[in-house]
Formats: sequence, structure tokens, C-alpha cells
Amino acid sequence: MAARTLFNKSLKRHGYNEKSGWTEKWTTENTLGAGVCVEDKIAKGLKLSFDTMFSPNTGKKSNLLKTAYKREYLNAGLDVDLDFAGPTLHGAAVGGYKGWLGGCQMTYDSTKSKMTQGNISLGYKTENTQIHTNIEDGKGFFGSIYRKVNDKLETAMNMAWRHDSHTTSFGIAAKYQLDSSASISAKVNNFGLLGLGYTQSLRPGIKLTLSALLDGKNINAGGHKLGLGLEMET
Repeated sequence: MAARTLFNKSLKRHGYNEKSGWTEKWTTENTLGAGVCVEDKIAKGLKLSFDTMFSPNTGKKSNLLKTAYKREYLNAGLDVDLDFAGPTLHGAAVGGYKGWLGGCQMTYDSTKSKMTQGNISLGYKTENTQIHTNIEDGKGFFGSIYRKVNDKLETAMNMAWRHDSHTTSFGIAAKYQLDSSASISAKVNNFGLLGLGYTQSLRPGIKLTLSALLDGKNINAGGHKLGLGLEMET
């Protein structure tokens, strides 16, 4: 049996038995918890766990059943929130093969007898190109394309359309590497907003960025924005 103590906003005591996978938790907020986890024992890549929490002060309880399955080209999971009013299911899966990536995510609330969230994504990636599309709850449709033209020039485009509000947005962007230490960038969207940027590497780990955001539809009305940024890495 191994135990450790963690300090955050509260004091937490955590015990774990490696052989049985049993976990015990207690915090100074008087929250009690326990769980059990089984991994790679039923099937390779399969992980099953169950966590329960109880707060004697408030009477609040939570029970969560988790399943996860991971292989070379697939990562999937299903969590079941065992609420006394009715369980809620959270599922997600991601798969990839030869540059293609696909994923989906959903939430089903049994108390409402309907799916409250559902997203689907599809993407493709090569050495110099990336394409991504996704659908959000059947109401929002999004897509983006990135292309590295050469060692100096990078371009990108994105668009979005929402069925519920019937709004469309579209934008294009480009980045050009002037030399090994300086680059310029520009982006514009269908709302007439134009963004410009200049980045200069002052020394290894230190970059200076100058930026501007111009309202092309009201070029003489003011309201434009200027920015200055300093980035430091160690």
C-alpha cells in the first residue's frame, strides 16, 4: 500500500493498492472517495475503472464508471455518470490511418431521453498540408485548410456556418519568413477586419512582436488596435 499527501486548496490523502487497483481518498473538505481500476487484464488496451465520491456535509454523491480502449490506430472511451435521477453517458472515439484522422464525441442524458451533445470531426494531414472539418451538434459546420507553400511562405483558410443563426464567417491568412530571425503575417475575414503582424527574434529565446487590427469597413472612424508583445523562453 502506497500513500501520498498533496497540498492545493485542501489537504488530500491518497492511498493506492497496486495489486488490486483499489484507491482511497480523503480531503480536509470532508470528502470521501474510493475507486478501483483494472487495466490490460481483461484485454490488451482495455481499461475499466469505477470512482465514487461522498460528502457527508452536503450529502452529495457521485459515481462514475469509465471504460477506455487504446490501440495503435484507435482511442475510444465511454464514461457513465451514475446519477440517481438517471445515468448520463459521455462517449468519444478517435481513429487515424495513413494521414487520415476521424473522431466523434457525444453525450446522452437519460433524464431528458435525448442526446445533448454530438460532434464529428474529420481531418487529413500530409507533410505540407492539413485539412480539417467538423460538425458541432448538427448546427455548426467548420472547416480549415493549411498549406506550407515553401520554406518561407505559409497560408491558411478557415470558414464556418451556423444553421441556428444562419451566420457565415470566412478568413484567410499568410505568414512570410523574411529571414532566419524575422517574419510578417497578415489575416483578413469577411467582416472587413485586417490583422497585420511583425515578429523579430532579438536573441535566442526572446521575440518581439508588433501587431495591428484594422477595421476595413470603418477605416476613417477609428477604433483600430495596436499591440506590442514580448515573448521569452527558457
